[in-house]
Amino acid sequence: MSSARLQPTACAMLSSTIKHHCLRPVRNGVVFSTTSSCHRTNRPLSISMSASAPPTPLEICVKASLTVPNKLGDCPFCQRVLLTLEEKHLPYDLKLVDLANKPEWFLKINAGGKVPVLKLDEKWVADSDVITQSLEEKYPQPPLITPPEKASVGSKIFSTFIGFLKSKDPNDGTEQALLDELSSFNDYLKENGPFINGKDVSAADLALSPKLYHLEIALGHYKNWSVPDSLPFVKSYMKNIFSKDSFIKTRALPEDVIAGWRPKVMS
Repeated sequence: MSSARLQPTACAMLSSTIKHHCLRPVRNGVVFSTTSSCHRTNRPLSISMSASAPPTPLEICVKASLTVPNKLGDCPFCQRVLLTLEEKHLPYDLKLVDLANKPEWFLKINAGGKVPVLKLDEKWVADSDVITQSLEEKYPQPPLITPPEKASVGSKIFSTFIGFLKSKDPNDGTEQALLDELSSFNDYLKENGPFINGKDVSAADLALSPKLYHLEIALGHYKNWSVPDSLPFVKSYMKNIFSKDSFIKTRALPEDVIAGWRPKVMS
């Protein structure tokens, strides 16, 4: 195992140039990179390279920003896959898809029209559950497996968050349902933390943390609500994982999260 120092950030290509967060022209259904189409801030990125790493960057289709051209959008399932790629130090090439106007090349590779979609072994793989499991099997180092008995920890937080976010009745119990799930998670972290599988981040954290990011931004904006101080282990968990380099590189803009949830709030 060796370590290389590369610039710029995020899309960790194992070459002298990293092309990241750029929309690229389409040729025969394949999107190619062009060096003149991006403007970015360069930051150093330390990447561990191993014999198991792919020889070329993995192609991944993700949601494009609703508010800023050529930026990553607000899909938590896309971020889950990107976090997995980052934590496994796998190079990847983003292809941003406007989900309101899906291009023909995207529908050809994924008729369902959903993201994320990752090209693995010359096949396009859909669904974040399937993608992350496939990445773990093909690139097992570093391991991100969460033990089965811990894999569902915090899994009900997202649905209760959505229920509370959409609620128009302050007395319908949706806020309490969310608090109950967060309290249960807080108790778990108190005994087992700082992360779901103890001291190291695992796949369950990479699935949950983008959803907590959406929770924090959307509830803060639409309901002026935040995780209460009575849940210190949840607050610490969010602070720790949101500050990781991999999370910062793959998170959506707050304005995209707000715009993305607006239709559900207003319905």
